[in-house]
Amino acid sequence: MSNDSRLRNVLTIAGSDPSGGAGLQGDLKTFSALGVYGTNVITAVIAQNTCGVASVYPVSPQAIREQLENLLDDVEIDAVKIGMVASRDVAEVIAEVLRQRRPRWIVLDPVMVAKSGDILVDNEGIRAVRDILVPLADVITPNLPEAAVLLDAPSPTGLDEMEAMLPGLTQLGAPYVVLKGGHLRGETCPDLLATPKEHRWLPASRIATENLHGTGCALSSAIAACLAKLPAGAENDAPVAAIAEAKQWLHAGLEASARLNVGKGRGPVHHFHAWW
Repeated sequence: MSNDSRLRNVLTIAGSDPSGGAGLQGDLKTFSALGVYGTNVITAVIAQNTCGVASVYPVSPQAIREQLENLLDDVEIDAVKIGMVASRDVAEVIAEVLRQRRPRWIVLDPVMVAKSGDILVDNEGIRAVRDILVPLADVITPNLPEAAVLLDAPSPTGLDEMEAMLPGLTQLGAPYVVLKGGHLRGETCPDLLATPKEHRWLPASRIATENLHGTGCALSSAIAACLAKLPAGAENDAPVAAIAEAKQWLHAGLEASARLNVGKGRGPVHHFHAWW
């Protein structure tokens, strides 16, 4: 197998989810479903299920550093997805190591608010995500509550308010922003994409399902997987194509989620809808 045709390796840096729908467990399923090899570094052990979060036990910055450095000493990583980061010290460790071993792509899902509404990160951690990790990323994927936290602003309730939020997000430093509109009401749930060249709406129909657990994790890890598979030299508009492919995959996973029977709360998307 030539180097260009090899299977790509993608890393998730994230917290755990015992129910398997979100966090690093969900990310690894996403990577496998999209045809890349998944690796992981755990940032927090989270006691949660489909009904909510009970407790968060952060992993020490030193343990995270050792996980990262040992992995990167051995495995060539093509793309990284960063999920839950619980403290400034952890953000600084991740940023330091990734600057030294810069992978081709970095996707940041600024995980701060769980689908249940539980706040997962303290104020110092929020500032660290905004000031340290967002400028490091190629793509960020906040939902509306997370965007509101990043900008210390009210969460949008309509498309105009959502659009007004985008300039503030782009000024934080990531060249591509996917502002997810799933928290809005209505028959559609459009996302808003900012690129270095333009802003555009990404329309999508709303699927009538409560199986929304881990959708943010799934989208960001799918974008990372799709970016990793792109050939060298495709960087200019590559994130747009990767985002479109990831959204299409996630939409199909939501449509197929009723085939699963996981938990009593918000169930997960069907990561392997194309396989099972």
